[in-house]
Amino acid sequence: MQSLNADAADVVDVADASVTANLPRDMDAEEAEPREECGVFGVWAPGEDVSKLTYFGLFALQHRGQEGAGIAVGDEGRIVVFKDSGLVSQVFDEAILDALQGDVAIGHTRYSTAGSQKWENVQPMFRTSPDGTDVSLAHNGNLVNYRTLQNEAIRRKLVPAEGVEGQGSSSDTAVVSALLADGVRDGRTLLDAARDLLPTLKGAFCLVFTDGNTLYAARDPHGVRPLSLGRLEQGWVVASETAALDITGASFVRDIEPGELVAIDESGIHTERFADSTPKTCVFEYVYIARPDSVVEGQTVNATRLEIGRRLSHVAPVDGDIVMPVPESGTPAAIGYAEESGIPFAQGLMKNAYVGRTFIQPSDTLRQLGLRLKLNPVREIIEGKSLVVVDDSIVRGNTQRKLIRMLREAGAAEVHVRIASPPVKWPCFYGIDFASPGELIANNAGGDDEAVAENICRVIGADSLAFVSIDDMVASTGKPAASLCAACFDGHYPLGLPEHNANADAVRRIQEGM
Repeated sequence: MQSLNADAADVVDVADASVTANLPRDMDAEEAEPREECGVFGVWAPGEDVSKLTYFGLFALQHRGQEGAGIAVGDEGRIVVFKDSGLVSQVFDEAILDALQGDVAIGHTRYSTAGSQKWENVQPMFRTSPDGTDVSLAHNGNLVNYRTLQNEAIRRKLVPAEGVEGQGSSSDTAVVSALLADGVRDGRTLLDAARDLLPTLKGAFCLVFTDGNTLYAARDPHGVRPLSLGRLEQGWVVASETAALDITGASFVRDIEPGELVAIDESGIHTERFADSTPKTCVFEYVYIARPDSVVEGQTVNATRLEIGRRLSHVAPVDGDIVMPVPESGTPAAIGYAEESGIPFAQGLMKNAYVGRTFIQPSDTLRQLGLRLKLNPVREIIEGKSLVVVDDSIVRGNTQRKLIRMLREAGAAEVHVRIASPPVKWPCFYGIDFASPGELIANNAGGDDEAVAENICRVIGADSLAFVSIDDMVASTGKPAASLCAACFDGHYPLGLPEHNANADAVRRIQEGM
């Protein structure tokens, strides 16, 4: 995560001192969007080109992680892994995929949570068990008992002690991989090892792993992150989102249940439970993370975002000329707002579809372009208009500030911002890379939700600002509130807080003082 020092040095000129006193110093720095951490994909399909199926599946999951990508392919128990930093299209080419031949494959797109951005932390992980079995594993989520697991792996000399550099990965996935592979010994299978290990994992996790013959998938007992099962003509697919099933030609069968372990091989599908199910699906999957064309727990993401927009139009109406989204994640909510309000919908911002992670560092001059590398206003749509701008969330606020400045430079008469989620006030410890509590603009704006909106509005330079409420957001999902995790909005952490974590310690201090 980035660390921004709280200071009032360079805050926006329209903000008053009472609001700016606690805002981050670097308000003009490029703000990282909430990072979704990871996407996982697995396929068991003898006779099919499993490496290319995985490649296309990872393309569908690219939005969930852009720091690294990897594919592990198993052929009669032998596993070959290819992985590197960068986007899927940067890591793989035709020759590499042709070299990855087998009947089973797993793949991963990554953002870092536990562990730095070094090559060793790119997934899938690979280990050899004490009896010589190849084991590869990919993980989406974050474990709250990582330190306990790490200490056990260190005690068993499976990973290096903390602080020892240059000796492999430091991620929670590396620790889980080491413990899992170490259980394959003395005649015990990978399934036996998984049965022992999975109940000891605490937190959010979706796992795909293989011994080169069988594809395994497991989902934590709370089902925080989505994981779906699909059917191919000659095999099976497991993926973080149903959109990846669609792209690979797999038909959706069902979601992997919370607390379920699935094994797929030539004998078919074997499924069992390693824990009771207590669903706490991440509500931010519906708001921001998942693709609009994905289905999460039976509810289409697009339908949820449309409904949020409709509700926003009622609770935060405005007399505007056009409703326009901040593409892409703000588009469905903007459509819902426009349809319900009767205000025309227009694409006033064009997104450069080819801007992704780049290894080319811009000069100071080019860095000033900032947001324009990603978004550019359409002046003929914007000029002289009162705009209703719909975005998915506000985290630090500096992106919205620069966006509003850009819209005013393009001739906007008024800019009214509507946010399709409540104020983000708490960090996520279950697989999303939010800022620390002190870096979140909603925590520095002060007061109740209405005062927070008014203060942030002044900071970002909008004519008005409104958020959807937690109740309306939850209602839009069609799911009971008790089955969702909304910790980043309400501070209630159903899976607990991680051990020995600075941000978690900050949250504990805040909660103790409330």
